[in-house]
Parts: sequence; structure tokens; C-alpha cells
Amino acid sequence: MKIGIIGLGRMGGNIARRLMQAGHSCVVYDAIAAAGAVLAKDGAVAADSVPALVEALGAGPRAVWVMLPAGKITEQTVAQLGTLMHASDIVIDGGNTNFKDDVRRARELAPKGIKYVDVGTSGGVWGLSRGYCLMIGGDADVVAYLDPIFAALAPGLGTIERTAHREKLDPRAERGYLHAGPVGAGHFVKMIHNGIEYGMMQAMAEGFDIMRHRASEKLPADERYDLNLADVAEVWRRGSVVTSWLLDLTASALAKDEKLDAFSGNVEDSGEGRWTIEAAIEEAVPADVLAASLFVRFRSRQQHTFAEKVLSAMRLGFGGHVESPKK
Repeated sequence: MKIGIIGLGRMGGNIARRLMQAGHSCVVYDAIAAAGAVLAKDGAVAADSVPALVEALGAGPRAVWVMLPAGKITEQTVAQLGTLMHASDIVIDGGNTNFKDDVRRARELAPKGIKYVDVGTSGGVWGLSRGYCLMIGGDADVVAYLDPIFAALAPGLGTIERTAHREKLDPRAERGYLHAGPVGAGHFVKMIHNGIEYGMMQAMAEGFDIMRHRASEKLPADERYDLNLADVAEVWRRGSVVTSWLLDLTASALAKDEKLDAFSGNVEDSGEGRWTIEAAIEEAVPADVLAASLFVRFRSRQQHTFAEKVLSAMRLGFGGHVESPKK
């Protein structure tokens, strides 16, 4: 298939590369021209503007994947595409948009016949080699039309042991992508995914912080343990119940520097954690752990512990998130 991609940052560029490796054609655009020029060397067609990108896609139905930060820039880009595209064309938002914005945008584009698909995309900077876990919202026929794109981006079956009793369930899920429901459902599921991620990261970070402080002189001498945290993380990777990619990233960071001196512990939140708590409030669902993990990130911008350094190390590992300077 031929697809346009707007936004060639940490994930957008690699999404284009993975699609081209699978035989798809990509027309790309980024406000930083050099990013498009780099992808042109890999086989993409680099456009110098959003209108030029749409024109280069040729006859419809045309599909454009927007991979920009949630907020004003994505809002403006989707609105611009709404003036350039025609009936049967498809706008795909693969960023971390609030699902309620998806519902509104789809409603605004519907009178023009332009289709809207939201794709919660997880995989971070490793997506090119590992593939992207995709959570998709939109009309079933539009999602089916785009299936070759989603199948190419997803990890596939890989080496993960298959789950028993899935014979009657959607086969796409075990290949790493899912049609979650109508417009907004994909980003809603991704939002909850990121909220859970906050809680998992926080639990791991606090555990390592507790172990680090076990050597404190405030404790009885015969109950102090000077633990090698890099070795603890490594042994847990080998068959323990808490084995995970987050633990892999933690082990890697601690092996490089057990004190994590390169990190301040100033931990940002990208929005999904807040929206998850808002959804829990709307639904009257208790979310004690997820709420607490979000509030820790707020506190981290005022004072830091070793736990926050662990959080920062994990965020850098899976998403390339660099700490913001303390204000």
C-alpha cells in the first residue's frame, strides 16, 4: 500500500522504515526537512509540505498517518488534512491523543466523507526491530482496508508462547494488533495501558529504592545488606514472576551505573496517566495504585529519590524520554 506519514520523530521515522521494509510505499513529511531527507535515502518520497504530501499520494482512497505529539500540533494537522482530503480518504492518528478528541474529530470529518482511525501505538524507540503493539479504533471496514499496514507494523507471533483456548478469538491480537472498537476505542485502551505502565514502573522503582536503603546505618548492624542492585535485577530477569521488558531496561541501566548518577529523577508524565485517572473518576472505579503513581511523578519535580531515578532510566530505555530540566 501507499501511505503518507506526517511526523518523523522517535517513532514516526521508524514506522516509515518498518513499512518500507515490508514492501509498502511511504510519502513522508516533517517540519524539519532533514528528517525527510534521511528517509528519502531509505526509499521514501519526501514532501516539503502537508499539501504536497497529500498530492503525492495520488488517487484515493488516500491514507495519512499522523505521528505527532498530542495537542495543538496534531489538532492543527488533522484540521488541515480535513481541508485537503476527500470522501473515502483516511486520517490515522497514531500519537497519544485523548480518545475524546478522536470522537470529536471523527464527527467533524464525517460530513466530508473522510474516515478517521485512531491507533494507540506502543513500542517506543525499539519498534523498528521489535514491531509495534497497536490498539485500533474506527469503522470495521476501514480498519480491514488498512490491515496490510497494521500487520506490517505489528510484531507478529514471534517466539512468545501462544495462549491456549484462543481458537474463537480475534487472531490479530496474538500477532500484536487489535481492532478495539469504534473511533476512540484504540486510544482509550492505549491510555489505560499507559496508566498501568505508570503503576508497574512505580512498584519496581520503589522496590529497588527499598533495597538500596537496606545498608543504612540507621538499621541494626546484623540486618543491613549491601545489595548489588544490578545483580538483583539480572537474576530476577531469569525466570522470576516479575520478569518483564521494564525489568530488562532496569537491569541494563543498573549494569551501566548502579547509582544512576546520570539521572536527576525529574519524571514527566505524558498525559495518559492523568486521563486514565479522569476516566476512573467518570466511571467511579477505584484506581488507588495508578493515582498514587501519577502523584509521585508530580512530586518528583520538587524532590527526588532513587526510585525516581529508576523511573527515569526506564523511560529513557523504552521511549527515549530525556529528563526535562527542573524549573
